[in-house]
Amino acid sequence: MSFPNIGHRRTFQLGVEHVSKVDSKIRQLIKTHGMIEFEAGGDSFESLVEAIISQQLNGRAAKVIFRKLKASFKSEVIDAQALHRIPRSELKKAGVSPQKIRYPKELSSHVVMGRLNLEELESRSDDEVIRMLDEVKGVGPWTAHMFLLFTLGRQDVLPVGDLGIQTSIRKLYSLRKLPNAKKIEAIARNWHPYCSVASLYLWHAKQS
Repeated sequence: MSFPNIGHRRTFQLGVEHVSKVDSKIRQLIKTHGMIEFEAGGDSFESLVEAIISQQLNGRAAKVIFRKLKASFKSEVIDAQALHRIPRSELKKAGVSPQKIRYPKELSSHVVMGRLNLEELESRSDDEVIRMLDEVKGVGPWTAHMFLLFTLGRQDVLPVGDLGIQTSIRKLYSLRKLPNAKKIEAIARNWHPYCSVASLYLWHAKQS
């Protein structure tokens, strides 16, 4: 089964039109920032490793650590077999925190042992992808949401646990404190089925 991909300009445009129509706050963001460029894709395994590395880190720090980790491999793309074999000391040397080191290794083990088929995820629904990834220790909802949006380009992803999203929503909707998942879902009720587009604009607003 195939799914709409917001990496395709027409799908993204439809999403922009929808969220602009249903939410005046998001419409103002879009007017301010214009049509942002977005491309989904990348190697599934490497993308998940990068998302794991990025958990609870600011973007700049995560990129530095991931770049150092990738330099440990001789291949252009980090693959499951190579990461499965690499000593944990190499992950530590790259700057991966001690508590997080086991998570990329756990992911590689699931792939190498055949417990997780990454190619199969492309044809699964969002809920199925989240459920399948959740079986890997260290891959929680936030990591699954990042994978769904940035790798698979799914159009209706709402990363309620992302600090950047929470911060932008707090500012945009003049909230007294960071919104919890229930509050974000209430604000986003009319964004469906294009929550991903609204989320991307909220990230863009936070970074600019």
